Amino acid sequence: MIEFYYETEFKIENEAKVSEWISNTIIEEGFELGEIVYVFCDDTYLHRLNVEFLNHDTLTDIISFDYSMGKLISGEIYISIERVLDNSNDFDTTFLNELNRVIIHGILHFCGYKDKDREAQRLMRAKEDEALLRLID
Repeated sequence: MIEFYYETEFKIENEAKVSEWISNTIIEEGFELGEIVYVFCDDTYLHRLNVEFLNHDTLTDIISFDYSMGKLISGEIYISIERVLDNSNDFDTTFLNELNRVIIHGILHFCGYKDKDREAQRLMRAKEDEALLRLID
């Protein structure tokens, strides 16, 4: 089950299509869908979580809490719409493309992909790109 919650005025236009895409990505990676909760918020909301739970006093676009067990993928993913918008401008891409990249980035973390070193970042980016192509189809 995938649920979407909004702490801002932003709303995903086609939740059913995005949910199916997320679910298919999980299956493509060899896992099963458990319970995924997305919370779309602003910088202030996400910064507060970053400080409280991770001891990071910085802005970020995404924080994920992984509750997966074995092959069952579950967790909470918090996304700052403000950061996504700023990043889309910084990376010269559309807001929607950057949003979808961040949406699937959290799922890929739950599937075991990391992004702490250069090689892991390359693999994560390749997996994001693969997933984004499936969303377009």
